[in-house]
Amino acid sequence: MQAGDQKKFMSDINVTPLVDVMLVLLIIFMVTAPMMMQGVEVNLPQTTTRQIKTPEEPLILSVNKKREIFIEDHRISLEVLEEKIKKIFEYRREKQVLLRADRDVPYGYVIEVIARVKRAGIDKLGMVTEPLD
Repeated sequence: MQAGDQKKFMSDINVTPLVDVMLVLLIIFMVTAPMMMQGVEVNLPQTTTRQIKTPEEPLILSVNKKREIFIEDHRISLEVLEEKIKKIFEYRREKQVLLRADRDVPYGYVIEVIARVKRAGIDKLGMVTEPLD
């Protein structure tokens, strides 16, 4: 063997390409995350309240500006609201609903929705609002 033929393998890991790929993925997820928000568009009233802590995931009931009622993302009519809620909570121990009503919906209509929810046997009904700026 000659003195110039001795080659050593490099055992260090080059992490620069890994960091580059991870930063690109991070930027992609940061840009696309706000676009993945789902739900019914509701202009919530603003108030000062505290957050509700619940052991089970509550059912979200939304009323938009056009007086359309949604259970989660499924549109239903006011006439079948009581029946649908009874079916949903038939086997649940915690009967809890959160109501998201647009601020432009007349007060009387919101009260009518609340009355139907209460007639369905719901123990706890919360109103979702936005905090004051």
